[in-house]
Amino acid sequence: MLTLYHRPNTRSTRFIFLLEELEAPYTIRTVATRTREGGEVDPANPHPLGKVPAISDDGVVVFESVAIALYLTDKFPKNRIGYTLDEPERGAYLSWLAYYAGVIEPAFLSKFMGWQVPRGTAGWVAVEEAMAAVIGRLSQTPYLAGERFTAADVLYGTSFAMFAKSPLLPPSPVIDDYIRRVVTRPAFARAMAKQSG
Repeated sequence: MLTLYHRPNTRSTRFIFLLEELEAPYTIRTVATRTREGGEVDPANPHPLGKVPAISDDGVVVFESVAIALYLTDKFPKNRIGYTLDEPERGAYLSWLAYYAGVIEPAFLSKFMGWQVPRGTAGWVAVEEAMAAVIGRLSQTPYLAGERFTAADVLYGTSFAMFAKSPLLPPSPVIDDYIRRVVTRPAFARAMAKQSG
């Protein structure tokens, strides 16, 4: 049985969304996580830093959002929420998953913290430049990997929805439309209903 280690109102909720999209059998185990105020690592949580999300699949532990997304879509291909090795879109799928962790998250964190990204030396760029690539892609295709909704859209769409009214996310009608396409999916509504237990 697959277990999602979860804390309500965190990024682990998007994995309830993904699991619902995949129609995968799963259970949710709510765990405590450290906060700004401190706290201890929950011994029930298999993530090495006590963060969420993490999953356990009959004892196989996977942590970090991109790894979990890829693991789950490879394991549960029936609903085609990822791209398989024999599909040409697999390259775009993997690239946008990696771009999320390697460029988007660091760019947003840098902007949130007020850090100046050292041009040409960091592995990421300022939010505006990172988002220009995303907006360019979504101006050509409805979803990041192509015509089909994937786990990459779970990561990006839920993050953009979270920042939609924040100065962190540059305004864009392309992104507004994308967020709507993602958060109006029935699996998203089910995840929101389940996330607090």
